[in-house]
Amino acid sequence: MQPRPHVLLWKLLLLQSATVLLSSGPPGSVPAGSSVVSESAVSWPAGAPAVLRCQSPRMVWTQDRLHDRQRVVHWDLSGGPGGRPAHRLVDMYSAGEQRVYESRDRGRLLLPPSAFQDGNFSLLIRAVEETDEGLYTCNLHHHYCHLYESLAVRLQVAGDPREAGAHWDGEKEVLVVERGAPALLTCVNRAHVWTDRHLEEAQQVVHWDRQPPGVPHDRADRLLDLYASGERRAYGPPFLRDRVAVEEDAFARGDFSLRIAPLEPADEGTYSCHLHHHYCGLHERRVFHLKVTEPAPDPAPAEPPPRDSPGNGSSPGSVPAPDPTLGRGRSVINVIVPESRAHFFQQLGYVLATLLLFILLLITVVLATRHRRSGGYEYSPRKPRKSKRKDGNTAEFAVATGDQAFYRTEDIQLDYKNNILKERAELAHCPLPAKHIDLDKEFRKEYCK
Repeated sequence: MQPRPHVLLWKLLLLQSATVLLSSGPPGSVPAGSSVVSESAVSWPAGAPAVLRCQSPRMVWTQDRLHDRQRVVHWDLSGGPGGRPAHRLVDMYSAGEQRVYESRDRGRLLLPPSAFQDGNFSLLIRAVEETDEGLYTCNLHHHYCHLYESLAVRLQVAGDPREAGAHWDGEKEVLVVERGAPALLTCVNRAHVWTDRHLEEAQQVVHWDRQPPGVPHDRADRLLDLYASGERRAYGPPFLRDRVAVEEDAFARGDFSLRIAPLEPADEGTYSCHLHHHYCGLHERRVFHLKVTEPAPDPAPAEPPPRDSPGNGSSPGSVPAPDPTLGRGRSVINVIVPESRAHFFQQLGYVLATLLLFILLLITVVLATRHRRSGGYEYSPRKPRKSKRKDGNTAEFAVATGDQAFYRTEDIQLDYKNNILKERAELAHCPLPAKHIDLDKEFRKEYCK
């Protein structure tokens, strides 16, 4: 099987043509460190939540639902003979689909099918015509990484084959081709962002660093690591680890802002937000110098303006002062909330308990008084009653029980000369019980006489 003629022509033109890279250089080659895109000083009062804004639409993670159509190359032509406006010639997606816009160019304009594998996006014109003169632009678009690059080549058609060649005019390549001969407009970019396809989700990472006051950047403490796959890692000192957070849908919205709540004076320092998209060649760093201030004191209530006269505050010929609450856009409303039924029963219980205690105290006093009155006429041997009436014939009798001799239990056998002595001795050993004498009765007897 003989190779096709246009394939042999491709190989011959690639050997004779020099490889020209895009003027912007390979986007995959990035410096060793991240570039600082912004640096700002922020201050927040202690106790309030602090938000350090870190956003980038290029870090938004969207899976390819268009079968890898996020990379596209297209060639445009402008400035042709007759002043024809710029128009699209051919384009091709990374899935391998190639589209030619004008019918006369089908089979005459060719792009290599393996352009997104080897990075060669050169355009082949099989037979150059007079109408092919103009400025050709090779445009590369990466919609996922938001990359847009272009390369310009001017084509001139000559009738003499000795005029054919290529030179650089200081801005772009100028290619002179003989009429009817093939022309190769070179556009080569072998950066991995245009050739690799399955490395996007594994090379997106965002991390936050913190530098305490006086600590250099190379000794900063790592706070958070965020990956597009959903993995998260938290570091940092314990007093700060539980108070910092980034939203769960950060890669869906491209918002990686750090929230610290509540803010403490020890949180002062320099915070850095690092955005790394190795696939797209994105390496950015945003720096925030955080300062914690004292919390704002509560505003003192404004004193009302003095009134000129009592009463309604107005006097003849004077203009009433404006209401200070209207100037502040606020008004004070006093709301009287009625007491609940439970509160009423509670107060009623207190009253009933006090009344019951008073009744018990009153009953106790009455009983004590009646008991004292009922026992007032009984005789007490220690406190004999004295007669109010002074009479010489009356006599007071006091019976002293303490002077009585104690009874002896011993049985003493004695011989007595007569019965009188024996009776006396028996009385001494066995005293008679004390005789109860009613003095009132004796007094009445004496009085009646």
